Amino acid sequence: MKKFSTYFILILAAAVLSSCSGLNKMKKNEGLIKYEVTPKVLEAHAGLVNVTIKGQFPAKYFDKKTTLTATPVLTYNGGETAFEKVQVVQGESVQANNKVISYNGGDFTYTASVPYKDAMKVSQLMLKVHAERGKKSLDLDPVKLADGVIATSTLVEKVGKTISLKDQFVRVTPENQSADINYIINKYDIRPAELKEADVTAMMNYIKNVSADSTRHFKTATVSSYASPDGKFASNEKLSGNRGTTADKFIKKGFDKIEAAKAANFFNEKTTAEDWDGFKTEVTNSSLQDKDLILRVLSMYSDPDVREREIKNMSAAFESLKTDILPKLRRSQFFIDVDKIGRSDEQILAQAKSDPKVLSLEEMLYAATLTKDANEQLAFYKAASEAYPKDFRAANNVGVALMSLGKTDEAIAAFEKAKAIENNDVIKSNLGMASLAKDDLTKAAEYFNSMTAATNESKWGLGVIAITKGEYDQAVNFFGSEPCFNLALAQLLKGDANKAKATLDAMKEMCKCGKPSYLKAVVGARLDNRDYMLNGLREAVGFNADWKAYAKTDLELAKYWNDDTFKSTVQ
Repeated sequence: MKKFSTYFILILAAAVLSSCSGLNKMKKNEGLIKYEVTPKVLEAHAGLVNVTIKGQFPAKYFDKKTTLTATPVLTYNGGETAFEKVQVVQGESVQANNKVISYNGGDFTYTASVPYKDAMKVSQLMLKVHAERGKKSLDLDPVKLADGVIATSTLVEKVGKTISLKDQFVRVTPENQSADINYIINKYDIRPAELKEADVTAMMNYIKNVSADSTRHFKTATVSSYASPDGKFASNEKLSGNRGTTADKFIKKGFDKIEAAKAANFFNEKTTAEDWDGFKTEVTNSSLQDKDLILRVLSMYSDPDVREREIKNMSAAFESLKTDILPKLRRSQFFIDVDKIGRSDEQILAQAKSDPKVLSLEEMLYAATLTKDANEQLAFYKAASEAYPKDFRAANNVGVALMSLGKTDEAIAAFEKAKAIENNDVIKSNLGMASLAKDDLTKAAEYFNSMTAATNESKWGLGVIAITKGEYDQAVNFFGSEPCFNLALAQLLKGDANKAKATLDAMKEMCKCGKPSYLKAVVGARLDNRDYMLNGLREAVGFNADWKAYAKTDLELAKYWNDDTFKSTVQ
């Protein structure tokens, strides 16, 4: 019995030593395992860090009774993130359903991803391997597989252009006043009774009021005098001229003491010998029994004598014309044209600051265009929205001003108010831009796609969404041909650095944020164009010194980190 126990202990010890020897041997020789990582420097796309790892085990390495669990982990300052899917491989004698690696060697391929965090920009991809053989286990030394993470895709500009709805402010408003004086047949003198008619009295009072109003300026006074188209043309021509003379004398007397009337061409005189156009209009608007026949004669004959003869042949109709139509055509017409001059820009701006309620809606909206101060613009638009709560433009423009101040939640509330008044494409586009700023891509896409017609703004927004999803070809199509930062970024991310360079070079203005300039540095690095890289970097840090720290850890520029000029630029 004692001898049996001794043998059992020896056998057990041998088994333990054997198992430990297998694990220790694998740990000792783990450097023989070959790993290939794609990409060699990790990148963030569509908000994810993707990695593919291929492992190759050499012959005589893998213990038949051992199981390995390999976990890729991104380590960075302040933490680490393990990839969810873990690769498990096993030796030939292990009774399980994992990938089998034979004693003669074998390989595995592993693909997974983790959500990107900003801290991962400076990180390392480590492979942690845990080995088990029976009841024994140990951890192999962690293996560094790659550096990470290139985060160029996260530079996408998500703050897009919101659209202000324009005011309809018009500083100079045309006004006019008119009056008619009628004459007795074959006469051209102005009867006193005509001067007492309401329209003539109103016109003369209007002239006096305008002359006393500094905000109104006379432009012209026009007198058109006519004879009716009955009788001889020569007589009618002379008659209309005489009527013009008496009418001109009358109206000029009304302007006798008005300075504006002294300007050349202020008075316009026109005479018409036979007013066939007026005749046609009066007949058309009349209830004459034979008016269709009369109008047909006018259309059939252009000769005035023939027209008159044919119409007089319709004796009953002509009698009605003599009493109801022709007397209206023996007249002089007066037209006074005036410009009503509104407040100056200075007056509007001062009033908007002191008491905007005195201004009209259009003046309130216009006032906001006279200042570049976003807080003043917001105040003016709010005043307009409060005074005119049913005007969707004011509510929309409140939202635009709030967006410029970075108050996205308040801006959305303002846009929603405008949308409740009138749900149009401009407001949908602005809500889409606000949703982008909130990183709510789903809602932004809903707004942009619900518009009745795509606009440059909505296409830009959809392009941003496409970049964020990693759909770079689609993003390029959305941005079109107009040079902008996001177009260059999409071109770079799809692998066309030369087109990205051309787009950046074609931009007329570089953002003072420095982002387009920094992208030039990245493009230069990818094209191995040191000068272009350095010029872009200098420009970027000139706009915003924060790019210095960013460049020091950006793996896009890693090959220049030891370059003296690079180092002096980011110091």
